[in-house]
Amino acid sequence: MSDIAKFPPRERHSDLAVLLPLSASAPDALGLSRWLASMPGWVLPALTTVLVFWPVYAMAQSTFTTERLLSTLLKWMPLLVTKGFVLNILISFLTMVFGTIAGIFLGLGRVSHSRFVRLVSWLMVQLFRNSPWLVLLFVVMLSLPFEIRIAGTIVPVPDWMKAVFGLSLPVMANIAEIVRGAIRSVPSGQWEAAESLAFSRTQTLWQIILPQCFKRMIPPWMNWYAIMTMATPLVSLLGVTEIITLTRQAMEAEGNHPSLLVPFYGFALIIFFAYCYPIARLTMSLEKRFAVKL
Repeated sequence: MSDIAKFPPRERHSDLAVLLPLSASAPDALGLSRWLASMPGWVLPALTTVLVFWPVYAMAQSTFTTERLLSTLLKWMPLLVTKGFVLNILISFLTMVFGTIAGIFLGLGRVSHSRFVRLVSWLMVQLFRNSPWLVLLFVVMLSLPFEIRIAGTIVPVPDWMKAVFGLSLPVMANIAEIVRGAIRSVPSGQWEAAESLAFSRTQTLWQIILPQCFKRMIPPWMNWYAIMTMATPLVSLLGVTEIITLTRQAMEAEGNHPSLLVPFYGFALIIFFAYCYPIARLTMSLEKRFAVKL
């Protein structure tokens, strides 16, 4: 029985649509259900066929044979993996390390008793969470020096390290919100019980609250690591020689032929997918395992 049938006949009609009872069988507001139902059955298979066979058709129209394309890709594959993708992984790993350390302290500042600390932490979180990542990268790349002089010794600052600092800023802000949310999710009875045992706030936070937060923070942290890894190609716009930059250079060395676009960038897509998909699956399993049962 639908929800409308539960109402008396007088209550089923109204001049105002918002006063009508909600029906689960009612069509959606955007009309997507009707649009999909009226679509001919051959449309979706045709679109799928075009998306699947278009790269094959494009390769067939080129002067490059399949064997030549594969041999060209295999020739450059060791460089793309060892010099390119490894740098992407290094950037994502160091970004998460710096962003996590700074985010923990920023998240603790969000729950501080000091109003000034809470305000400063809130401003930093809102600034870096709502700023475009590419803009932050440009600001950091242009503001940081190329080398630092320490006691007469010149220490170079490579471009990829600047990229790590730039990407750490939004990660820091989002990790801070993860920490704040995990702390707030702990029942208030834990704080009250610790206070009754004469624990100070610092002791309660580090010995009772945060140990309970770790398992709650692991799944979203891993999710952000996967997102961070997939965002590392942004640094190619700033000249960092990661996998996308090396892919462009390899294609230019081979004559910059359009037929190389699909295999080279397809390889980059596959290698990112092969690395990030297991992380996503592990994140989903950890979310089920560490779900808070109320």
